[in-house]
Amino acid sequence: MKTGAHLLVVDDDREICDLIRHFFERHGYRVTVAHDEAQMQARLRRCNFDLVVLDVMLPGRNGLELCRDFRAKSQVPIIMVTAVGETTDRIVGLEMGADDYLAKPFDPRELLARARAVIRRFSAASEAGKQARPAQTYNFAGWTLDVAQRRLWSDDNVVVTLTTAEFDLLSVFVMHPRRTLSRDQLLDLTQGRDAQAFDRSIDILVSRLRRKLAATADSANFIVTIRGGGYMFAPSVEAS
Repeated sequence: MKTGAHLLVVDDDREICDLIRHFFERHGYRVTVAHDEAQMQARLRRCNFDLVVLDVMLPGRNGLELCRDFRAKSQVPIIMVTAVGETTDRIVGLEMGADDYLAKPFDPRELLARARAVIRRFSAASEAGKQARPAQTYNFAGWTLDVAQRRLWSDDNVVVTLTTAEFDLLSVFVMHPRRTLSRDQLLDLTQGRDAQAFDRSIDILVSRLRRKLAATADSANFIVTIRGGGYMFAPSVEAS
């Protein structure tokens, strides 16, 4: 099956790179590899990618730092690869903007399944933003969320950069204002059948959204934690 999707695999372990490249190419993907930051940046300047598979342990600056820098400039999805048992790396990776994670050693079939899910979600979200239809916007406390363009404007008209996962979560909140949503409901509404069983992923996304919405003093209370229930989006929302 030809997909046309192009992956950038960043790992200093050449055997792992070869394993991923050969396996994914057999399934119709294009794969480019890089072994350090310099090679990664060179590949990014030369090509457009549909997914970055990024190892945490790299020579020089580690994958977490590279993830943070890349996410500040691009919404292309990222799957972080961490050492087995390094839960802290996984949490930090999600906080830095990664869309998913996988622990070593891993079965290439699992990486393929996760890659397909992440690329599918990103492609669907991008396509939805391109649809020729009247802009659908939600206004709350001076903020504006444009679903069609997938953009968020602050109350002083500054565009706030959101990852795909952050935007999807905020969209769910503004479409269900003043309603308690459990973590399972939020996972289902944002990721559906592709949701992964990592119980802190929603908490991490909420924390990231709170920081990005903290431009005003009142913004800190936008997303309220409901003890034993989940989260509630507190502001009143007007759709247009």
